[in-house]
Amino acid sequence: MLGVPDRIKAFLFDLDGVLTQTAKVHAAAWKDMFDAFLRSEAARTGGEFVPFDPVADYDRYVDGRPRLDGTRQFLSSRGIDLPEGAPQDPPGTRTVNGLSAAKNDTVLRMIHEQGVQPYPGSVAYLHRLRELGMPRAVVSSSANCRDVLRAAGIDDLFDVVVDGVTAARDHLAGKPAPDTFLAAAKQLDTAPGHAAVFEDALAGVAAGRAGGFGAVVGVNRTGQAEALREHGADLVVDDLAELLGERG
Repeated sequence: MLGVPDRIKAFLFDLDGVLTQTAKVHAAAWKDMFDAFLRSEAARTGGEFVPFDPVADYDRYVDGRPRLDGTRQFLSSRGIDLPEGAPQDPPGTRTVNGLSAAKNDTVLRMIHEQGVQPYPGSVAYLHRLRELGMPRAVVSSSANCRDVLRAAGIDDLFDVVVDGVTAARDHLAGKPAPDTFLAAAKQLDTAPGHAAVFEDALAGVAAGRAGGFGAVVGVNRTGQAEALREHGADLVVDDLAELLGERG
């Protein structure tokens, strides 16, 4: 009926790329921020400007990770070591916090200008879960998670939200560590082995596998089905409507 094993009693969803069509907005915001920084670095050092790849670099280094971790991972891939700075650093400051703040400002502006669209197949799946009385949680690295849920009109479809704000408050390690998913399962009073994780990010799928969840569903929005399986997805779909026997 739901496309997952019968033992699954709770459902944990990533936000961007699984529920809402905001992963592409995040990728564009990361590219906007990193390209501006990389251009300035090339000018400063006399090196070559190599732009941020919104597919390969996004999937490998930032997708699904907390914002600061994504900044660190990508900079490390380019051999760039910046000071951490502080959360109060102005956007664009040459620190991990400053670059991360610039990315956040850009994504908030894009969301405000473009709005937020949920995936219809995901909304249909959530409504089926609610009809059946199945517990549901959003597990996102984003500190803007609740705002995005409200903008998409789906904030009333969840029992629990574990987001970047929750992770910072409760000192939970970000994906690919399983801590945020485990926290959500605990709040839903469900053992990991009886909960399913739905993720489009490689780091998120790895987190679901590391947490010992009963099912890890990879959502293939960008043509990386094999990579999702390699990172631990038990099942890969292009859209959650497939789990209801419908077209996405």
